[in-house]
Amino acid sequence: MQYRKDRNGVPLSALGFGCMRFSRSGASIDIEKAEKLILQAYEAGVNYYDTAYIYPGSEVALGEILQKNGLREKVFIATKLPQFLVHRAAAIDKYFDEQLKRLRTDYIDYYLMHMVTDFAQWEALKAFGIKEWIASKKQSGAIRNIGFSFHGNTEQFKKILDDYDWDFCQIQYNYMDELTQAGVEGLKAAAAKGMHVVIMEPLRGGKLVNTLPPGAKKAIESNPRGWTPAQWGLRWLYNQPEVTVVLSGMNSEEMVEENIRTASEAAVGAFTKEDFALIDDIRREIRKTEKVSCTGCRYCMPCPQGVDIPGAFSCYNAMYAESKHSGRWQYAQAVSMREKPAFATQCIECGKCEKRCPQGIKIREKLKEADRALRPFPYRVGVAVARKYMFRKKKK
Repeated sequence: MQYRKDRNGVPLSALGFGCMRFSRSGASIDIEKAEKLILQAYEAGVNYYDTAYIYPGSEVALGEILQKNGLREKVFIATKLPQFLVHRAAAIDKYFDEQLKRLRTDYIDYYLMHMVTDFAQWEALKAFGIKEWIASKKQSGAIRNIGFSFHGNTEQFKKILDDYDWDFCQIQYNYMDELTQAGVEGLKAAAAKGMHVVIMEPLRGGKLVNTLPPGAKKAIESNPRGWTPAQWGLRWLYNQPEVTVVLSGMNSEEMVEENIRTASEAAVGAFTKEDFALIDDIRREIRKTEKVSCTGCRYCMPCPQGVDIPGAFSCYNAMYAESKHSGRWQYAQAVSMREKPAFATQCIECGKCEKRCPQGIKIREKLKEADRALRPFPYRVGVAVARKYMFRKKKK
């Protein structure tokens, strides 16, 4: 196993165990299987285990396994405050104390504000005294490092990044999200501040393995490297020095073994011109299934009305490259759940974006098309209810 250092020089395994996708037995986590896989990963050198309050049963399972096997002091736990459920200051301690009990520990190594999509969410936490709360927990040793996990656009990411002295962050990043979400620009901005960066969704929940179009599969199979789709995706990430830990939700011995081998062999700067060309070929094959030929260059931005044009197109394309649910869920996370939403319906058809688009996309027309697909009536209702709950007036 290779290791990359965090902000304080602590070595973290290049592969992190994502605990969101533990296999289930009926309605519960298959604890025996989860324990077997965690021990397999630990014995191979994995020392970073990521969970969250809202992952059903995950914190409890991880705490039980680590305590049973005497591993708590030998590994690092990352978990997350469900900031979207916090509507009064007292809730912060409530959730944190419950997490400590679930995890059977008295401290968290890496604590994150979970699923931040908008600077306004961070502002709301500050109004509750989160900065003072963090300082107190760090002073007592209950929290060792503080960060945030992010789904949103680059602009919002950098705004949050610059507003506080974070230790680390966690972003969705892969060869298809290089120019969306926080993107490579966000990755480099975080690294430039000395932060270590944890990568989630390195394979888009397995979609860059299981739902690749035939042309992409053929390109990979015929490449002399002999790497699997998963290895291509992970090695592309490990090639970048700004990447510290890559999370993988592993639920089979074979997956653990393959990912450990990749994390042990891959190195910064190891990609050749031919390797990058293969990734470009894969992207092209995937984009053949897309509805809009948007590259995410963001030349069309900013929109005077606040519409996230590349965000809408990225999610619309994901509906056809991955699944309808996947695209709509990404849209809900990255576009809908902001204090000031970025819906396509906000477009007043001024046409400024089309004048700047190097792809010549009929943006005004395609935005309407994307919005109809991404927000059918049931989704509009669901998002409206969720927004009312998340952005209602909060209490101290």
